[in-house]
Amino acid sequence: MPVFLNDLPVADRDRELKVFTQLQEIASLGWPGAVVKQWLYDHGDHPEFLMDYGALDLSRIRWNLEDVAVAELEKIPTGSSEQDTLNGFAANHQYWLALRPKNIRDAWENWGTWLVPPILVSRDLLHPLERGLQVIEGRMRVGILQGRRADGSNVADRHTAWVGRAG
Repeated sequence: MPVFLNDLPVADRDRELKVFTQLQEIASLGWPGAVVKQWLYDHGDHPEFLMDYGALDLSRIRWNLEDVAVAELEKIPTGSSEQDTLNGFAANHQYWLALRPKNIRDAWENWGTWLVPPILVSRDLLHPLERGLQVIEGRMRVGILQGRRADGSNVADRHTAWVGRAG
C-alpha cells in the first residue's frame, strides 16, 4: 500500500528519535535510522518538503549508502521550492561552513567531504522520464560542496550519501 508524507505522524521533538522510529507507520517503511532521522524526524513536516515530495510513494524507496561522484553532485538539483536555498548555500559556502563546528570545517579542509551522508533520491521516482539524483536533505552540505568545487577548494572525487531508488 502506498505511503505518503501526509500519511505519517509528525515528529514530536519532545519524543525521542528511538520512539519515533518504532511507530508502526515509520517502522513499516524499513528505512535506515539515519534516513528516518534526517528526513522524517527532522523535516517531515517541513512545508517545502510536503510541497516537493508529497506525491512521492515512500513505500517504493529502498536506501543504500553509495559513493557518488563529485561530477554528479556539483550539478545535482533539489526540490523546486528549495532550489534557491541550495544555490544560496553554494554562493555563500565560506560563510555557511564557518558557522559549522570545527570537526566539520576540518573534514572539508582535510578530506574534502562531509561527515554525515546526505539524503539523495533517484529523480525517476519523482518524474519517470528524468535521470540522475536529487538532494532531499543535506542541501547545506551539497551547497558547500558545490561552492568549494566552483572555487577550486579541496573537494574529494567521491562522497558517501544515502541514495533512495525504486525497490
